[in-house]
Amino acid sequence: MRKPLALLHRWFGLATAIFLFIAGLTGAVISWDHELDAALNPHLFELEAPAHGIPQPSLQLAAEIEAANPSIQVTYLPLATEAGHALQLFVQPRLNPATGKPYTPDFNQMAVNPYTGEVQGKRMWGEISLAPENLLPFLYKLHYSLHIPDGFNLELGVLFMGIIAIVWTIDSLIALWISFPNLASWRKSFAFRWQKGGYALNFDLHRSGGVWVWGLLLIMAVTSISMNLGTEVMRPLVNRISPLTASPFDTITPSPLDKPLTPVISRQAVLDRATSEARKRGWEAPPGAIFWSPQFGVYGVGFFEADNDHGDGGLGNPWLYFDGKTGEYAGAIVPGTGSAGDIFMQAQFPLHSGRILGLPGRILISLMGVVVTMLSVTGIIIWARKRKSRLHQSQRAASTNVSKRQLAQRDGSKPSPAN
Repeated sequence: MRKPLALLHRWFGLATAIFLFIAGLTGAVISWDHELDAALNPHLFELEAPAHGIPQPSLQLAAEIEAANPSIQVTYLPLATEAGHALQLFVQPRLNPATGKPYTPDFNQMAVNPYTGEVQGKRMWGEISLAPENLLPFLYKLHYSLHIPDGFNLELGVLFMGIIAIVWTIDSLIALWISFPNLASWRKSFAFRWQKGGYALNFDLHRSGGVWVWGLLLIMAVTSISMNLGTEVMRPLVNRISPLTASPFDTITPSPLDKPLTPVISRQAVLDRATSEARKRGWEAPPGAIFWSPQFGVYGVGFFEADNDHGDGGLGNPWLYFDGKTGEYAGAIVPGTGSAGDIFMQAQFPLHSGRILGLPGRILISLMGVVVTMLSVTGIIIWARKRKSRLHQSQRAASTNVSKRQLAQRDGSKPSPAN
């Protein structure tokens, strides 16, 4: 059993190594994406003009931006900002009535001074570029999609990296099994031969290094499936074990990417209904952001303080959903409530990002990104060393066979001894 599993581990490892190397390296960096992005691009995060008076309401700013730019619609809008920070909002193109196709603006994110309404900066978040303005979004998107272009109305990069995550999960289970060949040698699977160095240490870094953090590696692999293939794989699988509460994103057939929907009901009306619903539920946090899904025709309103948009230190922030045509309540995600399956799914992003533990969790996940990178490199070195050894043995065997044939031919050509 060990031999076929070792063979599977070799080929699974080789198939995923380069992609996990990229995911690990970028993951170590994007654990700090907000801080690094702000350091590189202060014009997108900090107010360029002094703050005077009272900030304008975010809904008013969004309406002014859409009026000045009829080709776009605001899709994510913070409802408050931290002191001294710009208002960062996301936009998507509307349909061009003349062509029936979406417009093609050269930006999808804007930074606005909430006091003056001035647009401080724009960028295409996720653009393939190493310029300071694009670097962190580029790395973030590279992490989960490799920037593979969409096609066939599918996010092919997200799908591909989801498949890599499935292989990684299976390979993690195989790796643990073959790391403990027998009970007598279990200590070796935790040891590092630091003094020997070279190939011996490389082997220990790969095997023992993976064993020491195996549980965390498995969490990262499983949550990677949830991040990329949540609807396609993880939710149906979890639903078989523990029924999940349906959200509008589970029950509505999405509109094609090139056919974005436009809301009928206003943001203000949705916000009023969301605030009323939150108060009925006894929530104390203020509404922190509102988004519009052009694919599903659904509004979402999240409740959190301005400095806690990621929901650090728990399972995230609560969200309420409303139909974009009627304004009717369409569902909710309330961290810590629902079935065991609901809570499991709520924990996927907080676990994957480390934010479930706040700052210590982010540090841990950043270190784990370095570990994944190391395991990918040491695995390739082990394969290359063994491949070189196998080739060398094959050449020696071939050389020996040739020598034997030559010897046999020479012996056969000798004259027979006289009687």
